[in-house]
Amino acid sequence: MKTLKYIIVVLLTVVAFQSCNSDKKSTDQLTEVYQCPMQCEGDKTYDKNVGCPICKMDLQLVEDKVSKTEATGEISDESIFNLTSKWNTEEGTEIQLEDLKGKTLVMVMIYTSCKAACPRLVADMRNIEAQIPKERLEDLQFILVSIDPTIDTPERLKDFAIENAVDAEHWTFLQGTESGVREFANVLSVKYKEISPIDFSHSNIISVFNAQGELMHQQEGLGVDNKETIATILELTP
Repeated sequence: MKTLKYIIVVLLTVVAFQSCNSDKKSTDQLTEVYQCPMQCEGDKTYDKNVGCPICKMDLQLVEDKVSKTEATGEISDESIFNLTSKWNTEEGTEIQLEDLKGKTLVMVMIYTSCKAACPRLVADMRNIEAQIPKERLEDLQFILVSIDPTIDTPERLKDFAIENAVDAEHWTFLQGTESGVREFANVLSVKYKEISPIDFSHSNIISVFNAQGELMHQQEGLGVDNKETIATILELTP
């Protein structure tokens, strides 16, 4: 009987030790992130040391702030959720960016009276949407931020969403204040300038954020290859 009790104690100890190691391994895996020391691809990171595809140098292990914030639920200093600006959705609901926390975000800045670049940016966003499995769309949000808050009222944004078939639940349009829009554009490195009362020149950038609001990838240009953008979204949206 004593022998049996001893065996049981030993087994429980082994299981507890393995569980502890498993938890530690899981934590270690979350924090193992590699990046090119020359940053050939900007802030892009890898979960394995596969070597930089551009300069061929070995990747360096870097601290994975993303994984730590995901594990703790905290917001890092790099998160757009630190911005306190208020926004109106196309439904007329007032929100802050932090209200979008918890989903992968694909964001672009446009204005509805644009006849040149913006329709192509919307088409690029729809192209991205079309390549995401439907079951993952519930953990993904496409955000279109207007750079013309005076003209682009919630009502106008709603009409634009319907006209362009981007009015499903995983699409959101935002109208902010001029200062809020400018602040957000600076965070995204999007440049824009009013060249007439109804026309703007602006950068053409689609940005991907993780569920904690940290910038993970940017796609610049119109009609460009979006394989890297899709891969980033799928990696962030399991």
